[in-house]
Amino acid sequence: MLELRDVTVTAGDGEDAPVLLTTVTARFARGEVCALLGPSGSGKTTLVRAVAGIAGTTGGSLHWQGNDLEIEDLQPSQIGYVPQFTISRESLTAEENVILALQLRVAGLSRSALFTRAAELLELTGLASAAATLSKHLSGGQRRRLALAMELAGEPPLLLCDEVTSGLDARAEREILELLRRIAREGDRVVVVVTHGLRGIEMFDKVAVLTEGHLAYFGAPDTLAHYFRAKDPEEIFDRLPQRTGAEWHASWQKHHGHFEEKNAGKRESDEQEAELSAPAIPSPLVQFVTLLSARWKVFFREKSGVLLQLGLVLGFPLVVAVFALDGFPAVPNLDAALSGNVVRQLLEARTFAEGASKAGSVVSGLILLQVILLGLLGANNSAREIAGERAIYEKERFAGLHPIAYIASKAAFLGALVLVQTSWMTWFVRATTQFPGNGAVQFVFFLLVNAALTAVCLGISALARSADQASLASIYLVGFQLPLSGAVLALPAGLDAALRPFIAAYWSWSGALQSLRETRYYDVLELVLPTTLSPSALCLWVLLLHIVFGVFLAWLGCLRTAWDR
Repeated sequence: MLELRDVTVTAGDGEDAPVLLTTVTARFARGEVCALLGPSGSGKTTLVRAVAGIAGTTGGSLHWQGNDLEIEDLQPSQIGYVPQFTISRESLTAEENVILALQLRVAGLSRSALFTRAAELLELTGLASAAATLSKHLSGGQRRRLALAMELAGEPPLLLCDEVTSGLDARAEREILELLRRIAREGDRVVVVVTHGLRGIEMFDKVAVLTEGHLAYFGAPDTLAHYFRAKDPEEIFDRLPQRTGAEWHASWQKHHGHFEEKNAGKRESDEQEAELSAPAIPSPLVQFVTLLSARWKVFFREKSGVLLQLGLVLGFPLVVAVFALDGFPAVPNLDAALSGNVVRQLLEARTFAEGASKAGSVVSGLILLQVILLGLLGANNSAREIAGERAIYEKERFAGLHPIAYIASKAAFLGALVLVQTSWMTWFVRATTQFPGNGAVQFVFFLLVNAALTAVCLGISALARSADQASLASIYLVGFQLPLSGAVLALPAGLDAALRPFIAAYWSWSGALQSLRETRYYDVLELVLPTTLSPSALCLWVLLLHIVFGVFLAWLGCLRTAWDR
């Protein structure tokens, strides 16, 4: 049994914080489906989130099987929560989504047991015929069924459903309610359903009516209309505004005694009932492998994303190669420039300066162009990676996903993209333009700047409130790399010292230019560059710190709960 004792929830910790729920007391028995009913803003979703532990309580207590949840919290596999938003991956089929849920939530399943259990859940929820259908092609009712199938993967004894019938037609709504009754009866579960309508109210075992954060009624649906002195339940919403929430709560306090006596025996037997052991959650390593496999499957099924990646990976090196179609200008001979008479010396000195400037500028500019383009690839790689699926991550974390497994799967996936992008950029440019210098050194610093900006943008994605916000911030980050790198125009000394540690483009550009040390281009670079180059070892370590910092930001962002993003 789930029992609420004077549960109070406020929006904040201050004395003046708005009260969202006020001393709500109710008991939800196993094997029953209970409705949370009330107008918008009455506290229904807040109550469900308080039970789930998503929203903290500021007063009262919650009990499961007689145990205070403040002292002994529910295990992830003991509670299922179906939110209002879609929790499935749209590019996976219904069967694949259920299998993924099982792999993330239940340890020790063999391959045959995994597919058998998935088939059972699809059959239970009426999705067997749609098992091979992509989630994005399912109807609204089928998506709700899929969400229920995924939540039943861990066989939770407590199932919370937030507006699972919202937006469905009468037939689909009734089918979902019948399914919930079956889930409650066959699994001996407590099923609590938030609903905004009264259609099919007779299918619930208990109904809790909330208004202005107060409990106005909790009892059987067949006495609901009588209690509110309405001809039928449809009139209840018209009755509620006639009193304040506090007045309705006071009225209910006077009339709930009979119901308490009627259910006292049921409560005692529920508290004495032994709790079934919860299935073990898979290890972070297993979850990492599962998520990485699913991410690659989703990546290759999203054709537009694959085409965009191919376009950028193949197109960006072409942009670099275009600027070197005529080859690299030769470095003038400095000794020859010092021979002859004074006039000739001046003319040849000017010719040398022009040639040296052109040669140095072309080499420096092409390296900088590759750095910036790889930075753009990095931003494109990860800006939406977490923010775009934040709701799914929050739901999976609620069900027992280890944040470290999630971050590691993202790092492995993005790392593979970075490696392919950088390898092709480096090889293609050197092969088509005969780019001078040590190719291995250039590859290392190009790889590091791509990885650094990918990691930092991943951190931004984890901290951002939306995917669009993350994309915009990442674009600005890369956009400022060029002017602040000092590779085009030198910054004021004080500003340069303050900003340089944060500009990944500078460290990659500076490090990659070290690959030219054994060529004559390096001699002219020192003459024409507006900014001093840093040692390659320092560049290497700074870029590695950028990567670590980005991953740390991503980890920090994933530790924070963000249900409302």
